[in-house]
Amino acid sequence: MSNKTSVNPVELREQIKDTYREVAIDPRKGYHFHTGRPLAKKLGYDQAAVDALPDSAVESFAGVSNPFVMRAIQPGEKVIDAGAGAGFDSFIAAGLVGEQGQVVGVDMTEQMLSKSRETASQMGAENISFKQGLLEELPVDDGWADVVISNGVFNLCANKQTVFNEAYRVLRPGGVLQFADIANGNSVPEEARNNIDLWTA
Repeated sequence: MSNKTSVNPVELREQIKDTYREVAIDPRKGYHFHTGRPLAKKLGYDQAAVDALPDSAVESFAGVSNPFVMRAIQPGEKVIDAGAGAGFDSFIAAGLVGEQGQVVGVDMTEQMLSKSRETASQMGAENISFKQGLLEELPVDDGWADVVISNGVFNLCANKQTVFNEAYRVLRPGGVLQFADIANGNSVPEEARNNIDLWTA
């Protein structure tokens, strides 16, 4: 059985944008996934760090785990948040890297980017920026990052090998990729892999 899918990547991105556009605009609507502060608490984020963030930085958070438990982000590091959404993990990372560090959040959804940029401005966070882009084409120079983080986004990309290649392209030699995601160790039927609605369910 082939592991390739016939899912159209452009159509998939549009469906994902539709979903997360709504999460940015109406985070309390109620979705088939958890969001916001209750989710951050459930996933074991440092409560003091979460409490210090404004609601706009937390309410649209829809991650699947906590990438920061894998390795402590160090002061002064350069971090890319791949699929940053409204910036929750980016803001957590910015607090960890401090004034000497730098965080770049990358997302493809305009409403999420607008929200994250407005929050950063309100917070006066000068060590963080947000760029529009795809995980398959990160808008960051080769070898720039010490760390690439991602939370529940790689699984939404049709061409995962390209996504991993990009992550390693932007990492410096010896840099670290620490991501949280959904994984399935069982074989997935071809008809399911090719059903675009199941990718965003």
